[in-house]
Amino acid sequence: MTNRRPQNRRVRRRKRTARRRFWRFVNNGGLVILFFAVVSITLITVSSIFAIHAIMERRSADSDVDDEVFVTGDIYDESPVTEEQEIDIPEPVDPEVASFAPGYIFEKSDRYQKLPEFLEDGTGSSIVSQYAALVDVDSNEIIAGRAPYTVINPASMTKVLTLLVAVENIDNIDDKVVITDDITQYTYDHDCSVVGFSPGEKVTVRDLLYGTILPSGADAVLALCNYVAGSQDEFVAMMNEKVDELGLSETAHFTNATGLYDEAHHCTPVDMAVIMKAALMHDICRDVLYARTYTTRKTKEHPDGILISNWFLRRIEDKAMPGEISGAKTGFVKESGNCAVSYLVGDDGRHYICATGWSTSAWRCIYDHVDIYNGYAGQ
Repeated sequence: MTNRRPQNRRVRRRKRTARRRFWRFVNNGGLVILFFAVVSITLITVSSIFAIHAIMERRSADSDVDDEVFVTGDIYDESPVTEEQEIDIPEPVDPEVASFAPGYIFEKSDRYQKLPEFLEDGTGSSIVSQYAALVDVDSNEIIAGRAPYTVINPASMTKVLTLLVAVENIDNIDDKVVITDDITQYTYDHDCSVVGFSPGEKVTVRDLLYGTILPSGADAVLALCNYVAGSQDEFVAMMNEKVDELGLSETAHFTNATGLYDEAHHCTPVDMAVIMKAALMHDICRDVLYARTYTTRKTKEHPDGILISNWFLRRIEDKAMPGEISGAKTGFVKESGNCAVSYLVGDDGRHYICATGWSTSAWRCIYDHVDIYNGYAGQ
């Protein structure tokens, strides 16, 4: 007990001493000085932060100006860019289409080789299609044809233009689109070919693109129309704007995106070759047109996805030809018979598109393309 009391006294003395010192500090104005010191340090710190930020922004802006260097001819032009100047930076060209001739118009001419007439007794040409055009897209020349400038109904070859317009106007290929009751009802009412999507199913834009071409699905087409333009009518207006941009408006006009027959829905075989060439200039379009099979994304309605095929490509791949068929789209309505447009990468290094109309069957249409390529490509 005798040891704790002196310790307690010392603790009390230290506390009294600390209190006296604190109040002496306050009475002498120390607290006010401390307050102003804290405020001053805070203001200096904030000002320094803003100054550093301003310097970093200025350096970033200077760096951006340094990066705005573009090539004109064979020298670097580092002159400042004014609002009036337009910088045209060409997109990189895929080697697949690097040899394609500029532009899309195949000059109208009678210098092409005319396909011999088809005769039922087998003495004429083996090519049944009443309308045909074979073009060399590396020179924009029509090589061979049978009434290649005749206006025909393109049936589901239309969907090549549908694909092209959609690809040029999508922001995110993995966006999801709902298959509405109106879509499935339309395909039922018009007896359209379909992918097989269900009402209420959420489908990616990517699946819609492949579904438009491989199985020629009208359900995919209508969903694309809704996604891109809000309706099929608005989308068709965009299709015709694209036709005009390609220089085809004198002979080509479209009234729907699926290829249903309509007197005002038409183009020539040469027009269809132009549309195919324009589509081939886009990476996504080529991926879709080149695909032989594709499985759609898994959904609640289709847990395993839907396996779809481009039967033209699968049926023609084992046929002997002067090259390889890389992409194709078929079509059929009773008013136009069987038709197709295909793209061949020739053994001679050149690139060809063949568009035909009014053949007697899907298989005969394929053999017409085989015979046309074998007879006239690479000659």
